[in-house]
Amino acid sequence: MTFSQQLPPSFYASVVERVRAAMVEEGLSALVLDDPLDVAYLTGFHHFPNERPVACYLALEGDPVLLVPDLEREYAADQGAHAEILAYPEFPGVVPPFAVLARHVAAPAAAGYAPSTPIGRVGALGEAFPGTSWRGTTIVERARLRKLPEEIVLHEEAARIADAMIEAGVRLVRDALADGGLPTETELASHVIAYGSRTMYAEHDDVVVVPMLTGGLVYGGANSAQPHRLPGGDRLRAGETFMLSLGCAVGGRFVESERTFILGEPTADQRHYYETVLLAQETGTQALLAGATCASANQTCLAVIRDAGLGEYLRHRQGHGIGLGFHEPPWLEDGDDTVLAPGMILSSEPGIYIPGHAGYRISDTVLVTGDGPRRLTAYPKALADIVIA
Repeated sequence: MTFSQQLPPSFYASVVERVRAAMVEEGLSALVLDDPLDVAYLTGFHHFPNERPVACYLALEGDPVLLVPDLEREYAADQGAHAEILAYPEFPGVVPPFAVLARHVAAPAAAGYAPSTPIGRVGALGEAFPGTSWRGTTIVERARLRKLPEEIVLHEEAARIADAMIEAGVRLVRDALADGGLPTETELASHVIAYGSRTMYAEHDDVVVVPMLTGGLVYGGANSAQPHRLPGGDRLRAGETFMLSLGCAVGGRFVESERTFILGEPTADQRHYYETVLLAQETGTQALLAGATCASANQTCLAVIRDAGLGEYLRHRQGHGIGLGFHEPPWLEDGDDTVLAPGMILSSEPGIYIPGHAGYRISDTVLVTGDGPRRLTAYPKALADIVIA
């Protein structure tokens, strides 16, 4: 039996109801949202953003309106967009895109746009709707913080595949060692990415295609001391570490699963570095409790590393929210006082980075529940599990 990535119409009805309730509270009679992830959240239409605006117009009544360039019209229909599709001919257009929208809908008295909307588009909205009072709003950003049950199912399936991608990478390394060699970072990255996408298309119906459907970072030795370095042609080497920082999206919903591996018997330093990060990751994950703040969880997590005398090797926060975006609010960092609530999904990924030696990072995707944090990713991470003899 295959897994369907398509969300039911009832999901989109729930989302629209949730957003409209917030619109009433803020005194807004319409929203125009051009962030591609907001558009996907409200309508189910996933696209690659460019200079041609794609936007969702949501009023307090009636179906959402999906404004697309004509070249995207069939693609939106093929995806079963949960909105009325309104196409404009081209950009910049004899009649600008938002003017096409203004001719189609009644002008709202007060309307909102997302903080990510470019200044130029805010100006174009003002020109198309001169009688409307426009202001920025985080209504949809806030709605997306807490995942609905249908979304959590997609995240759970993505976690299963992300863990399988790590397992596929480990198998490749073990097989290469048995043959007397080791792969390059790029060879390993290509293998796990292809494995993830093959698995998805073999086992799923209605695959929702998004940028980085399967992917991640793969690096070894000193290269892994640069947290977001892209894979290169360097070959993994015995005695060093390597990192598989992988993830995928099912139904447009992301997870990440990251593990650091040691090729050979760990040295005393490798053992100390890894076990410190492991303790920090476990401590930080258990701190993701409903009612706690992002800042307090981050402080609890990173204190383990500082108390072990390794604070100088910290380069980033504990983690971040995950959803339609691979990185999205809330942020597990001292500057974010967002209160954690059931339905939030976050990465828990503390790491240390020793220049010239290696980076050590462990990440799980974690669901906040009323009964405590629940890991969605589950690849083993005890020291014995990550040593490859």
